[in-house]
Amino acid sequence: MMNTSHMRGFGLRALAIILLPALPLLAADKVRIIQTNSAGDNIHIIDPATNKVVGVISGIEVSHGAAASPDGSRIYVSNEADHTLDVADVKSLKVTKKIALSGRPNNIAIGKDGRRVYVSVAVAPGAVDVIDTASLQKAKSIPVRGAVHNTYVTPDGKYVVAGSIQGRTMTVIDAQTEQVSWVHEFDLGVRPMAFSQNADGSTKWAFVQLSNLNGFAVFDFAARKEVTRIKHPDLAPGKEPVNVGGNVSHGVAVTPDSKTLIVNSRLNSAVYKYSLPDLKLQGSTDIAGIDPNWVTLTPDGKRAYVAIAGSDFVSAIDIQSMKQVARIPVGFVPKRNITATLQ
Repeated sequence: MMNTSHMRGFGLRALAIILLPALPLLAADKVRIIQTNSAGDNIHIIDPATNKVVGVISGIEVSHGAAASPDGSRIYVSNEADHTLDVADVKSLKVTKKIALSGRPNNIAIGKDGRRVYVSVAVAPGAVDVIDTASLQKAKSIPVRGAVHNTYVTPDGKYVVAGSIQGRTMTVIDAQTEQVSWVHEFDLGVRPMAFSQNADGSTKWAFVQLSNLNGFAVFDFAARKEVTRIKHPDLAPGKEPVNVGGNVSHGVAVTPDSKTLIVNSRLNSAVYKYSLPDLKLQGSTDIAGIDPNWVTLTPDGKRAYVAIAGSDFVSAIDIQSMKQVARIPVGFVPKRNITATLQ
């Protein structure tokens, strides 16, 4: 018969056997919000669990877009001042490499496998620079029609999509061949975009924000045609619009389950929630600040982080209730942000 001390020892060993497989979860990579600051020289890293800034990358003046490597070891940032793609090490938060580009960059995107970073070149005649992340060199430039403002990779990783304000075009590039597959012309300048998925993972719709449209266009990706436009609600009586020129609605994101669309309105100083696929307005929140300019979502789709460019903070919004749950001070004129899983 086993004595009490043996039983205790057995129990501890059994507990260890149960707990050991869970240890990697405790040391798992960390979800972070990466916030660029367009009028400063730094990038803020926010922990969405605490809504606190937990890191700062310095020395990148006029940062525009950001992307993270799939393994969470690097953050790539487009540097408008130096016309470079800057590579920052996540552990040290130091810039370790500056890659020369073919012109002043705007937003960037990274391929699903992390082998390529695609950089919007925001000068005529227009291009998407392709950066090889193994050699950290520019591999090629893909010519497009019109200076490129934003570049995205579709959720299935098959296409790179570049939008041009001046060219009023959405250029779709095959990610395998790195050649232009097709181009769609809009009647207005193309600004931020987001994408929903079909059940098989393919791209269903692109939600395209356009110059002078306080709302967004809905574009059928497979059919290559626009299907409708949605206009945000008019301002409530007594509320004054914000003077933002032609860039009235800027920042759009789709939840991972493709059931909810979150859209900013700079003009209304508000954030709206629409259901998908029926595109019904489900809620909104007025921003206690000026200029909601970009939005990123947590991986569980429960929270939105909206960069408030005119007031130098990030607003954390609970998507179910559309209530603002935190206000996080960051740098000067925060705009583009992303959600990343870092080491």
